[in-house]
Amino acid sequence: MRNRFRHITALWVIAIVMALSSVLNAAPPARSVRIAVLTPGLTFGEILVGFREGLDQLGYREGSNLILLIEDTKGIGPEVKVQAQALVAAKPDVVVTIGTSHTVAAKAATSTIPIVFTWVGDPVKTGLVPSYSSSGNNLTGVSVYSGPLSGKRLEILKEIAPNVRRILCVVGNDSIAEVSFGIAQKTADQFGLVLIRRNVASRDDIIRELSAMPKGTFDAIYHVPSSLVSAHLKLLIQRAKEDRIALMAHEDDFVSAGALASYGADYRRMGAQTARVVDKILSGVAPAEIPIQVPDKLFLAINLATAKAIGVKPPLTVLERADRIVE
Repeated sequence: MRNRFRHITALWVIAIVMALSSVLNAAPPARSVRIAVLTPGLTFGEILVGFREGLDQLGYREGSNLILLIEDTKGIGPEVKVQAQALVAAKPDVVVTIGTSHTVAAKAATSTIPIVFTWVGDPVKTGLVPSYSSSGNNLTGVSVYSGPLSGKRLEILKEIAPNVRRILCVVGNDSIAEVSFGIAQKTADQFGLVLIRRNVASRDDIIRELSAMPKGTFDAIYHVPSSLVSAHLKLLIQRAKEDRIALMAHEDDFVSAGALASYGADYRRMGAQTARVVDKILSGVAPAEIPIQVPDKLFLAINLATAKAIGVKPPLTVLERADRIVE
């Protein structure tokens, strides 16, 4: 029996090694492929890094069998629709979009070329696809799941900084921000928290709203996910530092920049996950046949240096759950 168990174990080890080898040493596609990428750039650069790494692991090599057509819009501007149309006109095999607004623009530009989106908060509630199981159209991709996680982030903020009560929420002008704030509001009501909402449509709006609110108006800042606010999160980080209050973000890179904590997906991992979806499409699978994915892992990150600076002591129960601690 023991020998049989060892034999079975050995077979499993061999199978796992072979599987890993096939992924890490994927045979390059026989033909050259053209992938267009519509990205807001700025803080989302790590998604593209992870996407390139994922493609490379799958055997796609730039300059050999892969051509990347990248349109960096440097945020969200009035020309996004035109930029999406220009990428579609280049007739790529697949269009990859980062963020909700860029996905909406690409969807309007083509109903035939496959679109793989990533870092979209809630593709169903924003009307991109009818369900997570099947889009029924030329879209598929990876949802960052920002909306459903908004309540959990607020709950974690309360757990780390139990004395917070009045929380500033800077809400961008896109659909995922609206969805996320709505879910956060329900959680706030359950915990007796007051959310101070300020709507913004530009960087200048963020600066103006922050400047108009004197110190003491709020005792924490909650990052409501949106492409606009994420692109200018340094403004919120700076205000949180000045007021010595907690800032809860949704991506761990913001914790490295000074936010107290974050809970959500990781940019680079999301990029690599998106590459795997693109590979399925390039292998002949229709977008409608690929269910919408969510992050394969969520990260809780905490900045202890920030915690010390603002006089917060995260409980051990939270620290033990953290995937990354910045000191």
